Amino acid sequence: MKKVFSVFSVFFVFSVFFVSKIFAQKVVSPNGQISIEYKDGAITVTDAGNTYIQSAAVGMTITKDGKQVKNPVKIELRAYDNGVAYRFVSKLKGEYTVESEQADFQFTQDYNSWFPHSTNYEKPQAMAFQATFDVAPISEQGPQLAFLPLAIDCGTAKLTLLESDLNAYPGMFVTTEGPTIKGWFAKYPKEMAYYRWRGMSYVKDTEDYIARCNGPRTFPWRIIAIAHDDTEMTSSSLVYSLAEPSRLSDTSWIRPGRVSWDWWNDWGLQGVPFKAGINTATYKYHIDFASRYGLEYIILDEGWYDSSRGDIMNAIPAVDLPALIEYGRQKNVGIILWTVFNVLDEHLDEACQKYSAMGAKGFKVDFMDRNDQTAVEMTYRIAEACARHHLLLDYHGIYSPAGLNITYPNVLNFEAVFGMEEAKWTERDKKGPVKDMPLYDVTFPFIRAQAGPTDFTPGGMRNASKADFQPVYSNPMTMGTRCHQMAHYIVHESPLTMFADAPSAYEKEPECTAFLASLPAQYSSMKCLQGKIGEYIVMMRTDNDGNYYIGVETNWDERDISLSFDFLPQGSYKAVMFSDGPNANHTATDWQCEEFIIPDSSFQKSLHLASGGGAVIKIEKR
Repeated sequence: MKKVFSVFSVFFVFSVFFVSKIFAQKVVSPNGQISIEYKDGAITVTDAGNTYIQSAAVGMTITKDGKQVKNPVKIELRAYDNGVAYRFVSKLKGEYTVESEQADFQFTQDYNSWFPHSTNYEKPQAMAFQATFDVAPISEQGPQLAFLPLAIDCGTAKLTLLESDLNAYPGMFVTTEGPTIKGWFAKYPKEMAYYRWRGMSYVKDTEDYIARCNGPRTFPWRIIAIAHDDTEMTSSSLVYSLAEPSRLSDTSWIRPGRVSWDWWNDWGLQGVPFKAGINTATYKYHIDFASRYGLEYIILDEGWYDSSRGDIMNAIPAVDLPALIEYGRQKNVGIILWTVFNVLDEHLDEACQKYSAMGAKGFKVDFMDRNDQTAVEMTYRIAEACARHHLLLDYHGIYSPAGLNITYPNVLNFEAVFGMEEAKWTERDKKGPVKDMPLYDVTFPFIRAQAGPTDFTPGGMRNASKADFQPVYSNPMTMGTRCHQMAHYIVHESPLTMFADAPSAYEKEPECTAFLASLPAQYSSMKCLQGKIGEYIVMMRTDNDGNYYIGVETNWDERDISLSFDFLPQGSYKAVMFSDGPNANHTATDWQCEEFIIPDSSFQKSLHLASGGGAVIKIEKR
């Protein structure tokens, strides 16, 4: 789903060379408030007279034929009303090597910041890009590598570091040195090896350089988004604006949707006359459920083929895949197949041709767990091949999005989020869960969501208070109330969103399930009405039929808010609201439903949120 925002004029400049003499170039935003200046190999970023980044050294070291190239790249600058960006441009011909890139964001003070750190301490560049945010001054965020996006509170504004148009180049990690955030890039793989489980490849050894190139090219955009209110953070579209435009001439076949998903609930059906598991009967039940509620897809997650042998070309005997695809076709439910990135890549044309011809609708591709140049190239290669065969993609176990879904719109979703799967194994101590998901739920929409859509996989029906939560693998709980969980479907941008619990769990909750199933697969616009990072969020979205949807979430703190409806056009509206029940602090599954009339846009409504609570509202014209 593309975000819909106002488009600002952009000023830009080319041809700034790295030379020994002083050279200065300054680019100013259309409103005259924000500027980025390049001078003698460093950038300075200013907003309304406040300098946040001062003389930050940026550059590249490139060798060709074993010799370092003098003045290897140009720098291109852009300034918007909500941020700045720069990138390097090379006009070199033939083959050359990027030995290193310097990106030292030297902040003028040791500001407070939100960093998602690598969860792998031995090989920090090899992990799933799933981490909560550590909040601390910049100087205290190192030395462990962190990944993008991350945010800095500069007092008068919050800045978010992102990247866009990441193609054939490693993604950026960062570490810190005092108040300076320093870019760090994974080295180019020299030797790959395989884990026996899943046939997943990993980097065994690396070269000393970060990228190989051939001929003229542009490098990724380095983005510094600027917001003067927390609500503005959610509306940044700079990653989308700076991405390479779509390479697909026909996108009419791309169909976002909602998905009945098997893995999170551990194939946990109840009250059925067959043994639930990875088998044809279980998936027919998922198809029946999806069809009954108008969901567009189901996913066959890990196990439909023998992943220990990487045998993607053959389903296991217990899964009659052609019969399932035909059964789904008759009920207007498509089937998406799980696989591992390198396994699909090693059988790419063969697998795409076979499963497209069979009638599958796409792949959920998992376990990349790295962002070096060859990994990034693989994501493009898979996206292009799947687009040729009209196959959708859900990129799981991957680095944060950086515009690929604009270039290849068949890539509908990305993980790179501390999502619902973490609830299956997040431990607790005497104070409660060690990893605070309600806190994360009202943090990442302000930061991670700026990069692109989110495969958070919501929809759990076993909801728990802070006191009651326990990690359970096969019958997992969620942290927070039922309505907090329902609000994810509006707060998140997720064009391929999961119904993560078992169909039998939803069938026990028909009112909540019917409401969630009535929400659009794709929204047309969004606006954050209220919110403060780490505390609460009120997100409004619209659909193409003129309906409005509001999702509200809070952290573990109870709170009262007043909802204003001044965004509504003239007229009278009817609303349906699910909100925390009077006993939700004690029993997190407690909810209440209310229908009310909004006579005009001056109407206001008070709302009480329980601990870890939430609310969802659907508004239609009368």
